[in-house]
Amino acid sequence: METQEYIPIDVFCRQHGITVSLIGSLQNFGLIEVMHIGQVDCIPVDQLGEAEKIVRLHTELDINLEGVDVITHLLEKIKEMQAEILLLKNRLAFYE
Repeated sequence: METQEYIPIDVFCRQHGITVSLIGSLQNFGLIEVMHIGQVDCIPVDQLGEAEKIVRLHTELDINLEGVDVITHLLEKIKEMQAEILLLKNRLAFYE
C-alpha cells in the first residue's frame, strides 16, 4: 500500500501569496484535487507542480479561471498527441 504525502492548503497559500478561496475555486473548476485529512484541507504532493503552474498562470499572467481551465486542457491534449506521435514513430521505425 502506497503512502501519499500532503501539503496543507494554508501552507501552500502562504508560500504563494494567495488566498484559500482561490484554492476552493480551483477545486470547483476541477483543476486541482483537495483532500480532507482530519480537520485540515490538503493538496497531494504529486499534484503540487500542477497546482503551482495553475496559480502562476492565474496570478502572474492574470488569466481568469476559465482561461486557465482551457490552457490546462490544451496542454494535456498536446501531451497526449506527443505520446501518440512517439508511438507512431516507433511503429514506423519497426517497419522501415
